[in-house]
Amino acid sequence: MACPLYLLILVLGVVLQSLSVHSRVEQKGRTCTVVPEGHGRDDSASIISAFARCNKDASVVFLNETYHVERVMSTHGLENVTVDIKGTLVWGTNTTYWINNSLPLGYQNQSVAWDFGGDNVFWTGHGYGTFDGNGQIWYDLANGTSNMAGRPINLVIRNSTNFTMQGMRFVQSQFWTMAVHTAQNVLLEGITIRSVSNSSAPTQNTDGIDTFYTNNITLRNWDVTGGDDAVAPKANTSNLLVQDSHFHITSGVAIGSIGQYPGVYEFIENVTAERIICDGCHHVGHVKTWTGVELGVPPNGGGGGLGFARNVVFRDYTVTNISQGVAVITQCTSYNNLTGDCDTSTFQISNITWANITGTVSNALLGSLQCSGAAPCTDIFIEGVEGLVFYNTTLPEPAVECSNVMLGPGSVTCNGNMTIS
Repeated sequence: MACPLYLLILVLGVVLQSLSVHSRVEQKGRTCTVVPEGHGRDDSASIISAFARCNKDASVVFLNETYHVERVMSTHGLENVTVDIKGTLVWGTNTTYWINNSLPLGYQNQSVAWDFGGDNVFWTGHGYGTFDGNGQIWYDLANGTSNMAGRPINLVIRNSTNFTMQGMRFVQSQFWTMAVHTAQNVLLEGITIRSVSNSSAPTQNTDGIDTFYTNNITLRNWDVTGGDDAVAPKANTSNLLVQDSHFHITSGVAIGSIGQYPGVYEFIENVTAERIICDGCHHVGHVKTWTGVELGVPPNGGGGGLGFARNVVFRDYTVTNISQGVAVITQCTSYNNLTGDCDTSTFQISNITWANITGTVSNALLGSLQCSGAAPCTDIFIEGVEGLVFYNTTLPEPAVECSNVMLGPGSVTCNGNMTIS
């Protein structure tokens, strides 16, 4: 039976469309080169195709050109793959699409634009390979709303071992720049992140990186400018090392927040941040948990979580104009910044050290250590801070405000009590 002409035309059109997509990937042996569509057309299908075709003992190459990403991407199951990015990947601005289609992170009801994972992956950006998140449209849309639903994390590295990324630039991230979830033996070095608002809307929630269920993660030679935490280890993060980095305007390294899920046991342990330059940061290091009372649901609500944060060191910092306290602990995070219940958390904080810090502080606050009466903090150390200069103060000595905290031997002492509701 003869096939009608319109069916032949339809089938031919589908085949040609398929060939068009696949033709944008040039494969030679085990190297797949993604060739951009050009003229602002979407390259996401070609990118996904390249990783599907060169997913083992192979290389995926991006030319020194511009690629447009208009759709979510999931590329997993890679094994012994090199990712070579010389160009710029620009994320699309159809916020309605991203809000409705971003992939779930699997924690805090957050979502992701590109979900990526594999074993023995080496990713290089040569110092100029770039992700452009087109973040200004998101800053204006959120306009200070914390954790706006569907606002996507640019990249999550998930279900990965022995993963290395070097020399990448991230500009104007939509939300958090990166997350690492369920991974171990990860090295991320030579990373530059810059998310700056060009309007009155703040760059809220533009973290550099957040980690979940990870072990043995090293962040080295990072340069981060943004409106939130530069580095934020969260649930079940262990053995995190942050070295030789420069943070601008950010909240620096923030342990947590954690304890957000009622009755769920989580931990953060063995975190070291050292040889850090911090310009205009809010803190040198901040440890924060939710209260022991559940109010609302994640991402903006929660509380009542169990567990511990311990063996955390912030040392060898050079700082300029720290604005909200050098050493900070708070166990008073609550739903939409409501106050109260600050003595209810049973999440245990212990063995936290701030040491060898020099530079300037824009007020008189050296320490603000608010621990929960239900589980006081133990073995907290602030030492080697004689090189700090405090401005805009008439106090005879820097303030170390404390509540329910046991400072370790050799630490500075508390000289002020906090009023906690």
